[in-house]
Amino acid sequence: MALLGSTGSIGRQALDVLDGDPAFRVVALAAGRNGTRLEEQAARHRPAVTVLGGSADALVELATRDDVDIVVVGTGGMVSLRPVLAALRAGKIVATANKETLVAGGHLVMPVARALAGVNAAADPAGPLASPLGWLRPIDSEHSALWQCLAGERVDRVARLILTASGGPFLDLPTESFAAITPERALRHPTWSMGAKITIDSATLANKGLEVIEARWLYDVGYEQIDVVIHPQSVVHSAVLFVDGSLKAQLGTPDMRLPIQYALTYPDRRPSRAAAPDLVAAAHLDFRAPDETRFPALRIAREAGPMGPWATAALIAADDVAVARFLDGSLDFTGIPRLLEAAVTRFGSHGGPDPDVDDLVALEAEIRGAFAGTTGSAGSVGA
Repeated sequence: MALLGSTGSIGRQALDVLDGDPAFRVVALAAGRNGTRLEEQAARHRPAVTVLGGSADALVELATRDDVDIVVVGTGGMVSLRPVLAALRAGKIVATANKETLVAGGHLVMPVARALAGVNAAADPAGPLASPLGWLRPIDSEHSALWQCLAGERVDRVARLILTASGGPFLDLPTESFAAITPERALRHPTWSMGAKITIDSATLANKGLEVIEARWLYDVGYEQIDVVIHPQSVVHSAVLFVDGSLKAQLGTPDMRLPIQYALTYPDRRPSRAAAPDLVAAAHLDFRAPDETRFPALRIAREAGPMGPWATAALIAADDVAVARFLDGSLDFTGIPRLLEAAVTRFGSHGGPDPDVDDLVALEAEIRGAFAGTTGSAGSVGA
């Protein structure tokens, strides 16, 4: 296994899943900047190679090594798109938590995964690699849940995909208080322990909008078939409604080690360190429709999806900028969706062909240049 983003939240939990499992050997570790933790991980897992602060080319080299079978992507940002594409083209399995891979590059990545699946389906139609999801395996709990619900099912018998959302820490906070939300408050998620970026995205519900776009690519369904439901307990991780009216859901404790392990061991299931859900102790499970007036980032993402990859790439690049600015105090909480909408409006309409990798990298740089600077007001989106 090669692990990209080993020192982040996903990377650390992936290594926890693998710890002591003789079926896996860690060949390569890559981290962005936490050299001390990377050294600790290398001392424990003894990979053949480690990379700190590597470029996309360095990550491509790790992901395509001859001794690598599976690449786990725990990094954020566009830097992961090239190694994901390279790994798939080299016949490696990719398990990814990187949203840019599909939100910005789904039109590039999924054709490669489908081609690999087609070759394997000809030889072993019922095998685990006969599906694109055998090659590009989602780590996000919601997409893992949908994947598990669809096991053994035909996609053309799916009526709707239902993504659940915790609602974050501000589900019932009066909207007039949103402008005063601090990063410290937003980082206190009620059910999940995650990195700062995804925690803020959960607080704005931007994460759920990004997951809608991912779902469209992973499961090859229309946007009109994808719903979002607020579920504060985070026990039901997502569900699938079939054409006969049956609803299949996947339940589990809020522990990212479960979807990570499923992606690594698929199609097998193995004992896990995560606790099993206790339905009696849970007592009740609540569901409600999301309020896109309170959380406009979800609406903005839903509108960006059908516009195409230029719009969705602009959306996710702008979200990275907006969250960073919120965390450094140069943008208030309500400014996050304003910045997203401004970026999609400005960069989302494009008359040319769909973007390639170079186009996506250039677009991300352009959006950073347009929106990353401050104008002296914490509420401004900058220009």
